[in-house]
Amino acid sequence: MAAPQIFVDADACPVKDEIVRIAERHGLVVTFVANFGLRPSRDPMIRNVMVAQGADAADDWIVEHVSTSDLVVTSDIPLASRSLAKGAIVMGPTGKPFTEQSIGMALAMRELNQHLRETGESRGFNAGYTAKDRSNFLQQFDSAVQRAKAKP
Repeated sequence: MAAPQIFVDADACPVKDEIVRIAERHGLVVTFVANFGLRPSRDPMIRNVMVAQGADAADDWIVEHVSTSDLVVTSDIPLASRSLAKGAIVMGPTGKPFTEQSIGMALAMRELNQHLRETGESRGFNAGYTAKDRSNFLQQFDSAVQRAKAKP
């Protein structure tokens, strides 16, 4: 069985360094996928994939390459849904897992929030990323990696 890989929707990911630390501890390959701005790495376990500009280019690349037992880190709910459908373990940068049980509600809330922004009912401000979010991500992601490695 091949070791799980980690795919990161990297354009706005606040936990790249944390992902690398956990991946190094577990000996896993990390692939950062973005439209722009990836720092080069000499580490052979870190891959950077630059995709063409486009709304879903990074998402499409990740979905094309992810498989069962791989991990995906994203805050993009449609990408999370597509990755779950491929059997991946999916987590947001706050450490909140996306699951088959939670993705339907997440998609519905995304649509509702988009509608509220379009009608002017909401300005769509997101809460700032906190030290607690980072700590929660580290704990939850390490557990998720262990689950992925244990998958048959």
